[in-house]
Amino acid sequence: MVAAKQEFSEAGFDGARIDRIAERAELNKRLIYYYFTDKEALFQAVLEEAYADIRQAEQSLALASMQPAQAIAKLVEFTWNYYLQNPEFLSILNSANLHKGRHLEEEGRVQRLNSPLMQLLREVLHKGQQQGDFRADADPVQLYITIAGMSYFYLSNNYTLSAVFGTDLATQTAYAERLAHMCDVVLGYLKA
Repeated sequence: MVAAKQEFSEAGFDGARIDRIAERAELNKRLIYYYFTDKEALFQAVLEEAYADIRQAEQSLALASMQPAQAIAKLVEFTWNYYLQNPEFLSILNSANLHKGRHLEEEGRVQRLNSPLMQLLREVLHKGQQQGDFRADADPVQLYITIAGMSYFYLSNNYTLSAVFGTDLATQTAYAERLAHMCDVVLGYLKA
């Protein structure tokens, strides 16, 4: 699966080749076809594994044991750092989006993988609302899309944003400033 992940993240779905995946994995390509039928099924498996990996890493955060604002800030920080440390995740998502998410529609595995995160966010938001710290109308899905979107857009468009604004947005200082800004924006939005 590692070889397929590398190939899809570097070449995208359209550019990826089973021959190169087999060569990287030191396998006979017929073996790949035996397990995955075709490139579509292999990409779907890589995409599902990518989502499983991030969801599993999120579970280790123990957000439920934190105060609500701390938990949300931790999730923002985690998402940012995960995207920085796993650029192939963003590349694979880009490819999936170019194909309008069709590789996620067939089975509900990715939806099932995301359900625990959404439930946890509901609980964290509810706790923050009960304590009077969070606004009553905060929606966990919208909140997560905002957190993911702020990180994703900055990182996936870093080269063009740096050129447009005439500054290197890929420095450690710029990254730290961005993370602080995202935490401020998210927590500011949630404030009751």
